Amino acid sequence: MTHALPAALDAELSTLLGPEGWRTDDAARRAHGEDDSRQWAMPDAVAIPRDREQVAAIVRACRAHRVPIVARGAGTGTAAAAVPFAGGVVVSFARMDRIVDIRPGDRCAVVEPGVLNGDLQQALQPHGLFWPPDPSSAERCTIGGNLACNAGGPRAVKYGASRDNVLGLVAVTGSGQIIRCGGPWTKDATGYDLTHLIVGSEGTLALIVEATVRLAPRPQAQAGLRALYRDAAAAAAAVSRLMRQPQVPAMLEFMDARAIALLRRNGSDVPEAGAMLLVEADGDHESLPYVLQALADAAEGEGLLALDVAADGAARDRLWAARRALSPALRSIAPGKINEDVVVPVSRIPDLVAGVEALSAASALPIVSFGHAGNGNLHVNIMYHPDDAAETARAQATLPRLFELVLALGGTLSGEHGIGVAKRDWMARAFDPPTLAAMRAVKAALDPDGILNPGKVLPP
Repeated sequence: MTHALPAALDAELSTLLGPEGWRTDDAARRAHGEDDSRQWAMPDAVAIPRDREQVAAIVRACRAHRVPIVARGAGTGTAAAAVPFAGGVVVSFARMDRIVDIRPGDRCAVVEPGVLNGDLQQALQPHGLFWPPDPSSAERCTIGGNLACNAGGPRAVKYGASRDNVLGLVAVTGSGQIIRCGGPWTKDATGYDLTHLIVGSEGTLALIVEATVRLAPRPQAQAGLRALYRDAAAAAAAVSRLMRQPQVPAMLEFMDARAIALLRRNGSDVPEAGAMLLVEADGDHESLPYVLQALADAAEGEGLLALDVAADGAARDRLWAARRALSPALRSIAPGKINEDVVVPVSRIPDLVAGVEALSAASALPIVSFGHAGNGNLHVNIMYHPDDAAETARAQATLPRLFELVLALGGTLSGEHGIGVAKRDWMARAFDPPTLAAMRAVKAALDPDGILNPGKVLPP
C-alpha cells in the first residue's frame, strides 16, 4: 500500500530522522494505526524522533505542507484519540523514553513522554516515592499518553488524576514552537496555566516532549475493606456516606451484581451479593487503624450484608486481583463491548446506577457497571453480540441514552479515557456554544493550521 505524502516532505523527514526514525513501510504504518478502541486507519508515515528539536522540526515540516500529525504513546487509549483517521504522520515517542531527573527533595521527576508508567514507578521505589496515576494499563502505557488523556485510576479518589500530578511541561505547538510552562514548584500564580490546559487535550493543542511530574511519598501501610450489599442502591448510598466523612479513602471501587457474578464464574472467591465496594486506606502505621475504622463505620448501613477487613498484603492482593480481572473477563459475557467511563457527582451515583439498570432492562442487554465510585466515575459496559444485528442496534441505541442520563444528572462524558472521536459528537450537548467557541479559539491559537490530531475532541 503506497503512502501519499508530498515528495519534498518525505525527503526532508527521511533526512532528518534516518531509516530508524522515519518509517513508510506498510508494517510500521499498520502497527501505528490503531489503539485499544479497536478502530483503525492507515497513516502515511511514522516518525520516531529522538529529541524535542526533532519533534519541532517534524511539526514545522508538516505544517508547511498542511499534513496532519497524530501523537502516539503506547496505543492503550480507548477513545480512538491516537487513530490517524486523516492519514498524515504519526509521531511515536517510543525513543524519547528517558527519566531525565529524579528530585526527591522537590518531590518531582523530569521525564520524556515515552517513559512507561510502570518503569517510572520502579525507578522511584528506592526514593520512597511514587507517581499517583495508576490506570489499568500502567505497566505498558506511557507518561505522555497518561497526560494527553488525563488518565486516572483507582488512586485518583485520594491523589487525583494526571492533571493533578503534573507541575510543568515542555511542548511543541502546532506552529512548531517549543514552549515551557510550569516547573519544579507546587505554587504558581504567574500567568496563564498552560500546563493544565495542555494536559487532557489529547494532542490537539501541542505535543508534550518533557514533563515535570509531582511525586507523593509511598505510604507506610495499607489495608482494605470488602463490603457486600443487598443491591446496587445500598452500595451507592454507602459511597455517598464514605465520601462525606473526613477520612478520604485511597481507593473506592464499585461493582454491580453482574460484575460479581462474572468474578464468581471465573473462579474468584467472592460471595454472592447485589453489589460490592472495595475500599482501601493508606497512611502511617499509627494512623491507619483509625482511618480504616472510620471507613468501616461509613460503610455500615441499610443493605450491608458483610464487611471484611484485609489488613495483610496477601489478603489485599486477593481483593485487588479480583478487580483487575474484571475487565478482561467481560468478553466471556459477549464478544461485543461498548465501554464508557462516565462521571456524575458522587451524590448522584445511586441515580446513575438505577438509571443504568433501567437501560439494561429496556434494551434487554447485559450492562456491567464498575469502577472508581469515589470520583463518581463508573465504567458502564454495554455487552452485545456483534454478529446479531438486532443486539448491535439495541447496543448502539442505548449509548446516547446513557449519555443523556449522565448529563441530566449533572455529570460529564469522560473521567479518564478522553473524548477522541468516540464521544466527540456529544461535546455540543455537554457544553454551550460560547464555551465551545472558547475551546476553538484556544485550539486556533496553539494550532493555527489545525494539523494536530484533526477531527478529535471538538465537534465539526
